[in-house]
Amino acid sequence: MSVLFPKVNKPREWDYRPIYYDAEKEARKDKLARLHRGSFREEHEKHKLQQQARAKSRLAFFVVLALGIALVYYLLR
Repeated sequence: MSVLFPKVNKPREWDYRPIYYDAEKEARKDKLARLHRGSFREEHEKHKLQQQARAKSRLAFFVVLALGIALVYYLLR
């Protein structure tokens, strides 16, 4: 800290910007809020259903593959 020139902070400036009501902007905000409300839960449920469908599809594929291999083994034996 300097003895000859001590640091003095400047006072904050008053920056006033009036806020005007914009009906279109408020409508957009409301619409966006309605779209996002509960979206995480919906996305989670959708993802969970997709995973279950993929698991069923994969299981059906392996069952058909196993039956095909068994049939080929039986016919070639």
